[in-house]
Order: sequence, then structure tokens, then C-alpha cells
Amino acid sequence: MLIREATADDWPHIWPFWHRIVAAGETYAWDPDTSEEDARALWTSPAKRVYVAEDDTGAVVASAYLTPNYGGPAARIANAGFMVDPVRAGRGTGRALAEYVLDAARADGYRAMVFNAVVETNPAVRLWTSLGFTILGTVPDAFDHPRHGRVGLHIMHRAL
Repeated sequence: MLIREATADDWPHIWPFWHRIVAAGETYAWDPDTSEEDARALWTSPAKRVYVAEDDTGAVVASAYLTPNYGGPAARIANAGFMVDPVRAGRGTGRALAEYVLDAARADGYRAMVFNAVVETNPAVRLWTSLGFTILGTVPDAFDHPRHGRVGLHIMHRAL
């Protein structure tokens, strides 16, 4: 699997799985009806370094972004977002991309990474904890899950 910085030409390959994941309304606190234009602005804003993972055929199967979580004196705390094409789930793509982005964050001088809103029913919680993230707290009943009803949003942290 090749992991690299994304180019503008990658967006048409990211959008289909980005849309499928967000429209499902199960793992991201973004509007399920987000337009492609707004999605591109959210995922690829100038403040973000965007990465893609390609399979052996060169198809883009996952993407992530890395950005400061805060500004000013707290700008050395990173934030990131990750999406793996659902048809690629369970094959180690997310773990490989996460390890790559964590290394990139460390190389960029970030001291820690924070996730602000991880849906507590998201299977990725297991991945994040296995990679050393801890749950700092949970905002109860903060997310209207289409299958589980109201669930909490975790705030997760890992020192780099």
C-alpha cells in the first residue's frame, strides 16, 4: 500500500467514500447532506495536509488530514480526520494510514494529537486505543445515531 500526500486530482476518488461515510450518519458529526463542494472545503482546506492511501492497483482507498487543533500558543497540538472506503474495512488500511499520519505529525513538531468528537459506537475507537489514545471524557447523548439513538462523543488524546 502506498501512502502519500494528496493532490487536487485525488478529490474525485475521495469524494465517493467520503460521501458514503458522512451520509450514513454513524461516525462523523458533519451534516449527512453535505454537498461535494462543502465536503471538499472541509476535508482539503489550506490549513490541512491531506494524505491518501492507494491499494496495489493505484486506487485511492482511504484519506486523512492533519491540521493544528488549536492556534497560537497551543498550535503544537494536532487534529486529524480519517476515512477508509467501507469496502476496504478490516484490511489494515486504517491502521497503516493512522501510523503514517502520527509519524507525520511527530515529524512536523506536534506534541500531541486530539480528536474532538469520536462517536462512542464507532469501531475505530478500538483502533485509536490500540494506538495509544486515551478517552479524556465523553459528552453524553451528543450524537443522534441512526441505529443506536443518542450516543456520546469521546474526546481522545495521545502524546506524540
